[in-house]
Amino acid sequence: MAGEAQSATDYIQHHLQNMAYGKLPAGYTRADGTVLQDSTWTLAHSSQEASAMGFWAIHLDTLGWSIGLGLIFCFLFARAARKATVGVPSGFQSFVELVVDFIDKLVGETFPHRNSMVAPMALTIFVWVFLMNLMDLIPVDWLPMIAAGASGNEHLFFKVVPTTDLNATLGMALAVFVLMLFFSIKEKGPIGFLKELTLHPFHSGKWYVDIFLIPFNFLLEVVSLLAKPVSLGLRLFGNLYAGEMIFILIAIVFGVGVLGFIGAGLLQMGWAIFHILVITLQAFVFMVLTTVYMAMAHDREVEHENDH
Repeated sequence: MAGEAQSATDYIQHHLQNMAYGKLPAGYTRADGTVLQDSTWTLAHSSQEASAMGFWAIHLDTLGWSIGLGLIFCFLFARAARKATVGVPSGFQSFVELVVDFIDKLVGETFPHRNSMVAPMALTIFVWVFLMNLMDLIPVDWLPMIAAGASGNEHLFFKVVPTTDLNATLGMALAVFVLMLFFSIKEKGPIGFLKELTLHPFHSGKWYVDIFLIPFNFLLEVVSLLAKPVSLGLRLFGNLYAGEMIFILIAIVFGVGVLGFIGAGLLQMGWAIFHILVITLQAFVFMVLTTVYMAMAHDREVEHENDH
């Protein structure tokens, strides 16, 4: 039983480890017992090696799948645009038009300002995140086994759901955060942005009172500002990571006899059907929150209140 439990633990840990490429220091003892004579850039052969590579390790599987799915999105939508017709549209053109109209209407209701970049950005975020989430519906062993067979390394780490990697979700959230700061300063000016951080939410209109409120306002606003990208990235990561973990646990049950195989099949089918809602909802939430944050960055309401 202990061996089986350990085997299941190894299976889970293997599926949760990314394909990390990084630099190991000279003198490091690798998983196979080899001692490096010089510092070396290499693929991690264990989770300990991935941890030893530190901050600058690159998750090749996350980068590869996210970039690849982004290119697929661009190719499919560009192809639909090139083949668009005013006559009877094809099924795929109708689907693309439905998605574009839905996003455009939603952005129009959520973002009451003029910025031609926001709607295309919302469309890109929704479809891209949805495609990355969609990879979670592929059985957890299929693509890793194909990659292991192609590489000749049966112990190869290979995760196929980019949004189960915290680096990916926080990276996207950080990009949204940078855009928030850019448009906040662009639309309100440096002084207006500074006022937003120091004269909100508490503001009396009397400078000798406000000077004591500024430190509290600044602390509250900075915490609120930083919480936006953190919560945006963690929400997406947490939901998809939990979904992937459940699929992995179900996959373990497949090996527990005939009854386990049948039960796991039913569980996987049921969870996959429910997970379709999860992956769509998480892409939608990420897109809507990004649009709301862009609207907040363009909003000059605080400036107007301070002018009265």
